[in-house]
Amino acid sequence: MKFTSLILITAMVVTFVDAKPPHIVFILADDYGFHDIGYHNHIAKTPNLDILAANGTKLENYYVQPICTPTRSQLMSGRYQIHTGLQHGIIWPPQPHCLPLTDPTLADKLKEAGYSTHAVGKWHLGMYKKACWPTRRGFDSYFGTVTNSFGYLTGSEDYYSHKRGCGMPDFPTCKHWYGLDLYDNEQSTWDYQKEYSTFLFVNKSKTIITSHDKSKPLFLYLPFQAVHSPLQVPQKYKDLYPNITDKARQTYLGMVSCMDEGIGNITQHLTDEGLWNETLIIFSTDNGGQILDGGNNWPLRGWKGSLWEGGTHGAGFVTGGALPQKRRGTINQELIHVSDWFPTIVYGVAGWNLNGTSLDGFNQWPAISDGQPSLRQELVHNIDPLFAPARLSGYKWKAPSVFNSSIRAAIRVGDWKLITGNPGNGSWISPPEDGTPSVHPHEPTSKHLWLFNIKEDPNEYFDLSDKRTDKVKELFDRLSYYYKGAVPVSYPGGDPNCNPALHNNTWTNWE
Repeated sequence: MKFTSLILITAMVVTFVDAKPPHIVFILADDYGFHDIGYHNHIAKTPNLDILAANGTKLENYYVQPICTPTRSQLMSGRYQIHTGLQHGIIWPPQPHCLPLTDPTLADKLKEAGYSTHAVGKWHLGMYKKACWPTRRGFDSYFGTVTNSFGYLTGSEDYYSHKRGCGMPDFPTCKHWYGLDLYDNEQSTWDYQKEYSTFLFVNKSKTIITSHDKSKPLFLYLPFQAVHSPLQVPQKYKDLYPNITDKARQTYLGMVSCMDEGIGNITQHLTDEGLWNETLIIFSTDNGGQILDGGNNWPLRGWKGSLWEGGTHGAGFVTGGALPQKRRGTINQELIHVSDWFPTIVYGVAGWNLNGTSLDGFNQWPAISDGQPSLRQELVHNIDPLFAPARLSGYKWKAPSVFNSSIRAAIRVGDWKLITGNPGNGSWISPPEDGTPSVHPHEPTSKHLWLFNIKEDPNEYFDLSDKRTDKVKELFDRLSYYYKGAVPVSYPGGDPNCNPALHNNTWTNWE
């Protein structure tokens, strides 16, 4: 693969044609830090992403969830995790659990609208029975991984062998399980044992684009494995960063540049196939960068897994030939959340109905395409009654019937954000390459409530919970309201029948 010029692409001027919905390519990066894209940090070599974003609209008030499964679930369902039972953690490979089957997915609705629907990459929304798989959730085809946190379908998977372990911390039975997690539709495939996953997913995406029936609109969902750990990338991409002495950071940035190259090749291929003028591209991370694996979210506070801005304030933009000309080269500061993509894409972009859905997301196409105000006035980051109470350890305890400040939660109302319970590590971690000292706050271990004005204090330096008790009460009441309407958390124990040794050494469905 090689870096691709986007000069031809960026010079094109087209008009959106209402009579025919555009092709949609949704690119989801994994564990991609806020500070790890070139237009936020010049050290990161992402020329293709930078050009695409510069000729689109950058979403600078855009939010995702702190970890993988919750973001993907809200993208595919348009519903908060408090309404799908996915409030707590990810879906681990041995858990008999998946995104609830009762509601249509984004792909289901686009298929209704006449789209060809294809997914390439990491699923991570459950796989214990075939009804949970992408090919049964609205996608015409699927190539990638079905598991969760330590692989594609699962989560943290080897980029070359496409094998992974179990990793579920509270199911020690699976400690030594190991198997293949790579599927072509519903068949496991051992044919790509030495092919780096970023290259593999890009090539599969290009094949889909080439073979697409151009009389139909295309929906291509591309959730990369990159740039999730393990830190693996061909040497030439690490060589792009000879002055980065931190080895994890150097490898991570190499993975970033490799992904960027692949995205450039896909966009060039859309042009070569005559689809660019009618294509809308959406780029997003799934959560904040993982500091322990080379990612960075500077100057935001916290990182992956936390309810601080570093865990939830995501990098994202919208671009492509189908984006109205007047919105190219703009910065969008409207409040937008990952759950908004469902109605935005289905209703706003594809012009299809939302029948059969019950959504927490809003149609943000007017905000994106016309610069209108966001329809979103508040945002529930999460309410997790199974997470350990503030500063206490252990997963399993009885959830209170009434919301209290020991419960891990966060909500945004207007410019104000309230955090309760244990939000995760709240350090400000500077990138190793710039030499700025990191800051690790020393707060009382009993503290379990914070209030910030995010517009005035986007990096969460100034806790106003003692000064603005009126706002604390207002947002606490909203959290209580949502807590009362939340469905019970679904977080089943591991099932030994998932063991890959029982399934030809593959991770697959077992029910």
